[in-house]
Amino acid sequence: MKLGFIGTGNMAGAIMGGIIKNEIFRPEEIIGADISPAGRDRVKETYGICVTDDNREAAEKAEVLILSVKPQYYAETIAEIRDSVSDDQLIITIAPGKTLAWLEEQFGKAVKIVRTMPNTPALVGEGMTAACVNQYVTDEEKEYALRILSSFGKVEIVAEHLIDAVVAVSGSSPAYVFMFIEAMADAAVAEGMPRPQAYQFAAQAVYGSAKMVLETGKHPGELKDMVCSPAGTTIEAVRVLEEKGFRSAVIEAMKACADVSRNM
Repeated sequence: MKLGFIGTGNMAGAIMGGIIKNEIFRPEEIIGADISPAGRDRVKETYGICVTDDNREAAEKAEVLILSVKPQYYAETIAEIRDSVSDDQLIITIAPGKTLAWLEEQFGKAVKIVRTMPNTPALVGEGMTAACVNQYVTDEEKEYALRILSSFGKVEIVAEHLIDAVVAVSGSSPAYVFMFIEAMADAAVAEGMPRPQAYQFAAQAVYGSAKMVLETGKHPGELKDMVCSPAGTTIEAVRVLEEKGFRSAVIEAMKACADVSRNM
């Protein structure tokens, strides 16, 4: 097996989907371990990968191992598999709050670790992943890890102290964006638009706006000003959003998110 997962939840599924869709690995080259029969059955049926209820089996068979269990289960999972992990394997983690130093301490030996923070848009090939590596990962192995991670979106190397900011700005932010789309659609429905059409308009507006930021290189404030005609409809909406503390609410929510990540 070339790629193994311990834990087959939503994030693992999103990564599997992106990797298989982009033909980085074939389904038969991937093994997923999960104690939950429902979790195993879901990824086996959806992605056609091999599955097992034995974490050690996945650790022993995979060249690259992704630890995709919840952060609170990392310590016991590592304790279970550390004797099955070899020094030439690449371990990729996706848990907020679990530093490289903490992970090395849990393994109790020299292990090649790539700490990452992906997000669920990986499922549609539009993920944003941050990565940092420990001292045992070679440049060649780092590039290999980045190739895997870029198969389901964009990836950037960041300093480890920025990972908590990454959790807030990309790891958790799809939830905020979904809420924003839902709220805009609700408002459109209140104006008489059918709900499916409202979701289409709201989602496409967010997608297109994000693409403008990425492709034009313009400051988001400049792009906002381009839409706001004097005494027009848009500036009135912006005025109300400012009055209601829109930007402050986003900033405070992200700060709370980063604080939780930092203390996990």
